[in-house]
Amino acid sequence: MVVGNTVAGDSRVQKTAIAAARAGWDVTLVGRSPSKRREESVLGPVRVVKVPVAAHMRAVVGAERRRPHLRSHLTQFGLPDDGAWVRARAAHAAWVRERTARVGRLADVPGGVRTAVAREALKGWVRLRRYAHKGRGRLYQWERRRAAGPVRPTGDWRRDWPELLDLDLAFGPVIEELEPDVIHANDVTMIAVGARSAARLRARGLRTAWLYDAHEYVRGVEWPDAVRASAFPGVEREHIGCADAVVTVSGELAGILREAYGLPAEPLVVANAPVREAVRAGAGECASVRDACGLGPDVPLLVYAGWIGPERGLDTAVEGLAELPHAHLALVAAAKPNATLQKLLARAEELGVRERVHVVPYVPQEQVPDYLSSADLGLICFRHVPNCEISLPTKAAEYLHAGLPLVTSGVRTLRNFVERTGVGEVFTAEDVPSFVAAVQRGLARRGELAARITEPLLAELSWEQQSAALLELYERLAGPETAARLAPRTVSWSATEQPGVSKPDKPRPSQPAATDGAPPAWRALGSTPVRLGLGCANSAGQLAGFARALCERRQDLSAEVVMHTHDKSVIYPADLYAIGERTGDLGFQLERAKRVLGSYTHYLSDSFTPALGRLNGGHISDDLPSLSAAGIKVALLAHGSDVRDPERHMNRYEHSLFHAADERILQVLARKSARNRRMAAQSGLPQFVTTPDLLDELPGARWAPLVVDVDGWAAERPAMERARPVVVHAPSKRWTKGTAKVVPVLEELDRRGVIEFRMVTGVPWLQVRELVKEADIVVDQFAVGTYGTFACEGMAAGRPVIAFLDERLHRSVGIRPPIVSATPETLGTALASLLDDRDLARRTAQESVEYVRTYHDGGYTADVLDGFLR
Repeated sequence: MVVGNTVAGDSRVQKTAIAAARAGWDVTLVGRSPSKRREESVLGPVRVVKVPVAAHMRAVVGAERRRPHLRSHLTQFGLPDDGAWVRARAAHAAWVRERTARVGRLADVPGGVRTAVAREALKGWVRLRRYAHKGRGRLYQWERRRAAGPVRPTGDWRRDWPELLDLDLAFGPVIEELEPDVIHANDVTMIAVGARSAARLRARGLRTAWLYDAHEYVRGVEWPDAVRASAFPGVEREHIGCADAVVTVSGELAGILREAYGLPAEPLVVANAPVREAVRAGAGECASVRDACGLGPDVPLLVYAGWIGPERGLDTAVEGLAELPHAHLALVAAAKPNATLQKLLARAEELGVRERVHVVPYVPQEQVPDYLSSADLGLICFRHVPNCEISLPTKAAEYLHAGLPLVTSGVRTLRNFVERTGVGEVFTAEDVPSFVAAVQRGLARRGELAARITEPLLAELSWEQQSAALLELYERLAGPETAARLAPRTVSWSATEQPGVSKPDKPRPSQPAATDGAPPAWRALGSTPVRLGLGCANSAGQLAGFARALCERRQDLSAEVVMHTHDKSVIYPADLYAIGERTGDLGFQLERAKRVLGSYTHYLSDSFTPALGRLNGGHISDDLPSLSAAGIKVALLAHGSDVRDPERHMNRYEHSLFHAADERILQVLARKSARNRRMAAQSGLPQFVTTPDLLDELPGARWAPLVVDVDGWAAERPAMERARPVVVHAPSKRWTKGTAKVVPVLEELDRRGVIEFRMVTGVPWLQVRELVKEADIVVDQFAVGTYGTFACEGMAAGRPVIAFLDERLHRSVGIRPPIVSATPETLGTALASLLDDRDLARRTAQESVEYVRTYHDGGYTADVLDGFLR
């Protein structure tokens, strides 16, 4: 499936992908990256690939348009730009001043015919030059106005809108690498992409079919300029006849397309509609639009959900509020208002109704009906424009699934639907008195109108029914052999896009252990007495490890792990992932507030991150008043640089990681850790650290050891049996491990044939585990003074681990890790000791397994957390 947007928010495309996955298809959804990088994620079992789109062809065509022609060579001679024209004007003015001054001096020279003639001749020359300069300026400005004016369409979509070629350059290679059985090209921007990729794949001998999904009447769109008004109908006209099938959103548009393009068959109609199964499935957990407005149950509430543009006619609703003194209007819109919304709000202010117009956030598409259900009437105020006339909009079905009667303008398809079903009131488009009267009728007859929203009608308007014919079309296009291999599977309709890459495709470097739709290895948050939230850093997957360990040992506890991510995050198992930018979105914040404050009994703040997104701020201290008011017990969990004092660490250790840090990063870390230490000391909250060295930074904390899946890391092959042992070093960030100082030592030993050195970077987490199991020795860090998660994993695999340890810090908690301590200077000696005494190396490996079972399998950590969770 290909779509020219970022996928997020496109409910039709998302639901189509999930429906196909449920039917047994291996679905890859290719969209446009919002950044300059390729991004990958998953939507349940659906792989989502977002590709960056360059502007190369736009630049090529733009350069051709700007290429000077014969006329412009004359009109712009010597004046390549406005700066040159300004300089030419200045030079002309200087010349005129000089010559007119000379005329004045000649006037003072005693008479004579020759002097008078010279003076008159000079005056004539100045006048001539002035006329020439003025004419040159007029020619220059005329040409510039022509060049700066709107581009005139050529009738060739490639030249009129070359961005369509850029889309094909970006999407085509991705599609062709997948070698799909079926390509589903969504909307007109993807029609050339689908046609070209299918043709190229067929040239390879593959049987690839493609279908075009026309989301709107392209010729009826009011495009913002003439070139798009020419290009988009042109590209549709060129390729629609090549499609193996055409799909569209309404019967009327299907008829228009068949007649306009002479299609051999009527396009398949697949109307966009809510998933019936998802409606009311999570009603108890879903936010309410009435709550978002802060209104009581008896206040009349009108709602509009969807894109806000001039053609949507919402100015009629705002004007009508002045005549509906008790009614409120909720506009479900993006957090950042567009120009149309800003104008609506300004008009509401002028009319004195601004306090009754509420802008409320979006929610995930599967929650929309439940979100809207607390309103009284659903509004559709469309103006008479072609695309509004010929199809039933998605919001109409969403309103009806929410149990809301409709108040709609008299655009053709909507009017006919309401008159046929009796589920609403119709008003004259852009007529405020007619709108007011329709709302008054709708409020008075709400119960009667709602009773006509029957189950058969909702079934007809459900995605389950609408998508069934599309799935049959896929099977026909792919052929009986492909269709016979389909094996339906259980996939939640409410799956949301998450970071990660689904199987069986090649994973990206940050691929975690469990992002393939498998349930987390802990008890999902439920009705247990203790309901623990853990968030939001999930460093090295430790929150997932804590949740698993606690749920294994306590039947009274359920947990929810939340992980905030960014574009370079290594993704570990969690219940909820939130890309960093999303934590500032009001809709996300309201969802988190409802979930956290309404469900949690305890919250473990990982690295001092907030619980409610950035609703109150970017630090856990900002959320404490809300959490305390809800009766939620809060504890703090620190891992390292979140509380470690860089200056003290550098003074203590010659090879401190902070010596290698960039000065700007060092300043940020120093400020951040100082704030966290100060907050911990003043808060009085329970505090836990995952490594013993941090007890020096948080004197009131307790050591809650790192948790690893000891059995999952267990290796069948014993260590140190090879003549040339395999040594693995796998830094997540090189500067934090002292990698630059130890790699030369390891590479030299590898060149001499003493060891086989394997440097592991940019490798999926599951693959790292297999590499460790196949290794003989694990080399961890030389820049911290303690051991981390990777050392624990190496010990769990039964491998001797070499790292730099400050034994004083570990004695303070009564432990002696069986780790071979070394510095960058003594690493070679430490390796030699293991190679020379294989029995010692094997004893160290055995002691390592016993050590992690004692301290790092989760039991010890669960006991430490017991007081907080009791």
